[in-house]
Amino acid sequence: MQPVIHQGHLNASGSRFAIVASRWNDFLTARLVEGALDALERLGADEGAVELFKVPGSFEIPLLALRVAQTKKFDAVICLGTIIRGETPHFEYVAGEATKGIAQAGMQTGVPVIYGIVTADTLEQAIDRAGVKAGNKGFDAAMSAVELVNLYKNVTGDK
Repeated sequence: MQPVIHQGHLNASGSRFAIVASRWNDFLTARLVEGALDALERLGADEGAVELFKVPGSFEIPLLALRVAQTKKFDAVICLGTIIRGETPHFEYVAGEATKGIAQAGMQTGVPVIYGIVTADTLEQAIDRAGVKAGNKGFDAAMSAVELVNLYKNVTGDK
C-alpha cells in the first residue's frame, strides 16, 4: 500500500510574508534578510507581499512574531537574527528563550513562524551561515516558509 504524500510547493505567489529581524549583529542579520528576500522573489512573491519588522535583539523577536502572526495578515512569519556566544551565559539565555518563544508563537496562532536565527560559537561560524562561504540561513528560512504555507493550504483545502 502506498500512502498519500502531502508536501508544500515552492510558489510564493498569492501569499503574504512578514520578516521579523533583529538589529543586533546587523552586519550579519542584514545578509539573512537579503537572503530571505531573494528566496521570496525567486519563488514569485507578489510586489508588496513582504513586510519587514525590526526589533532591537533576538530576545525581542518572539513577542513581535506572535503579535504579527495574531493579525492574520500574513501567511507566515520568518524570524531572523544572529546570536554569537560570548564569555558569559547570556548566549544560552537569549538563544533558548528566542527558540522557545518562536515555537510558541507558531503553536498559539497556527501560523507558520519560521526559525531563522543563526546561533554560533564564533564570528566565523556566523559569517559562514549568513551566506559568505556556504548557504544563507535567511534564504533557507524563507524557502521553509513558502513550503509550509503551501502545505498548510493543502491540508485545509484553501487555494
